[in-house]
Amino acid sequence: MDIQWYPGHMTKAKRMMQEDIKLVDLVIELTDARAPLSGRNPDIDEIGKNKFRVILLNKADMADENMNHRWISYFQKAGFHAAAINARSGAGMKQIESIILEACREKQERDRKRGIRNRPLRAMVAGIPNVGKSTFINSFAGKACTKTGNKPGVTRGKQWIRLNKNVELLDTPGILWPKFDDPMTGQKLAALGSVRDEVLQAEELSVWVMDYVRENYPGFLSSRYPIEETGQTELLLANIAISRGCLQKGGTPDYSKAAALVLDDFRSGRIGRITLESPPDHTG
Repeated sequence: MDIQWYPGHMTKAKRMMQEDIKLVDLVIELTDARAPLSGRNPDIDEIGKNKFRVILLNKADMADENMNHRWISYFQKAGFHAAAINARSGAGMKQIESIILEACREKQERDRKRGIRNRPLRAMVAGIPNVGKSTFINSFAGKACTKTGNKPGVTRGKQWIRLNKNVELLDTPGILWPKFDDPMTGQKLAALGSVRDEVLQAEELSVWVMDYVRENYPGFLSSRYPIEETGQTELLLANIAISRGCLQKGGTPDYSKAAALVLDDFRSGRIGRITLESPPDHTG
């Protein structure tokens, strides 16, 4: 299954980020903890190549906890500041400001030597669609969030969110890149809901998800659904349809409804804490 999705507005959003990057000190990139590498847009690396960098593994509560640790270690070894968070619940959010300050310590020391004090760090928040950027900003900002409005040198109409005297955030639209070179990247992002469902083959995608779960997390499917995990995956989908009442007229399994159910259960973490890929320096 070759999944590609790059609507026109993403080109405009990328151009906007290329303009805005000169206004910020660092890039905070959110990626989905369940596919940390596939969920990183290579364009963001190019846009932010001369900036301080922080990578946050969001939705970490739905990912394999052991894999979270391995991925954080991987990104740290690659030169990034990294942490696992759950922006929705607030888990891991208390450490973010200290990570930002640590990432930009070199710049702050330069500023102090020049006599520049009390200037907030400006951070661009970036990531692919549906990775949770808005939830992160709202969670990070809390009720103290204030929009600072237009600033000198800032494009008119751009809104900066001042968190406190130390940090200001600039939100950006979620963007993908024009072509997934590896078809597996598209499949993983589709499974996570970062590609619009209208362009997907849901049944085929759900079968792929179940195959992956059976192989890497045995017992997870049978814990969620009253089924045996052996046999053809298409048969498993039929059994899930029957057990959950996803039926067409005449009582035949409605594969489309069952596929949507499986994908929704996977995306919401109801099947279990699952990570779809291992760090490159590990096997598995």
